[in-house]
Amino acid sequence: MRIRSTRFGRMGAVAACAALVLSSCGGSSIEKQTKQNEDKAAAAGGECGELNMAINPWVGYEADAYVVGAVAESELGCTVTYKDLKEDVSWQGFGTGEVDVVIEDWGHPALEQTFFEGSGDGTATDLGPTGNVGIIGWYVPPWLAKAHPDILDYKNLNKYADEFATSESGGKGQFLGSDPSYVQFDEAIVSNLDLNFKVVFSGSEAASIEAFQKAEAKKEFLIGYFYEPQWLFADLPLEKVALPPYSEDCPVAPAKVACDYAETVLKKIGSTEWADSDSTAVDLVKNFEWTNEDQNVVAKYISEDKMDPEDAAKKWVAENPDKVDAWLS
Repeated sequence: MRIRSTRFGRMGAVAACAALVLSSCGGSSIEKQTKQNEDKAAAAGGECGELNMAINPWVGYEADAYVVGAVAESELGCTVTYKDLKEDVSWQGFGTGEVDVVIEDWGHPALEQTFFEGSGDGTATDLGPTGNVGIIGWYVPPWLAKAHPDILDYKNLNKYADEFATSESGGKGQFLGSDPSYVQFDEAIVSNLDLNFKVVFSGSEAASIEAFQKAEAKKEFLIGYFYEPQWLFADLPLEKVALPPYSEDCPVAPAKVACDYAETVLKKIGSTEWADSDSTAVDLVKNFEWTNEDQNVVAKYISEDKMDPEDAAKKWVAENPDKVDAWLS
């Protein structure tokens, strides 16, 4: 597990310079900005203290977390620690005090049943929506959709199964899964729709992105799990395959799923103990909302422009003061 901790003192100087681009950025300006930030925290009725943020393994999540963390450090004086954790492990950290916030949750009924008050141990609490809408689905590269338009209907996939076959798919068509820890029902969908395919996991978001880019460049057959918001769509407009539409009648049991994924209002989950504390970061996290487009900008900075996540977050924060101010009001 990689743990990254950054102190307010180091980032405060950077934030001060960003805030004072129309004036000089000497030592007195930094001291003045630091004092203003301390006064803000005091006026808010308390101190931030430590903020332990889980980092789940996809770049959109990183975008959310590092933007909130940058504001927490520069405006509230928090000491932010970022911890690389899988989704289920993150939730286990609520009860131990190791995790305060999961900043982007895509819907985990089983985890809610285990950790929310009423059904579980009460160590987790819903902190409201992020403003993002998650769309999971089956996608193919643009060239393939153009060359074979009927492939965008799942009923026609079996006739192309041989074209999708790889050395890993055992004579069946390959369906490219992503990180197996993500919310995904692809093996059940393949089985329950009688598709002659085998799910082969890429292992990570980055590997899936590379596979789709390669398939488009080399005109290769590829179908796989992907999702929005995701910066890749701005560069490579993947085409979504129509599965039986999601409805309330779709089976709830994961092994019986035979329809498309539901659109999901993404939300923030926090440690109940932390959410009930007097940390000034609690209101920041509750107030944090932005759009899919906002997230994609920061995610692109990180993934395509190869910026450090902290630098990408600070760039977006400096360019969007009105949105940041709304989270702090």
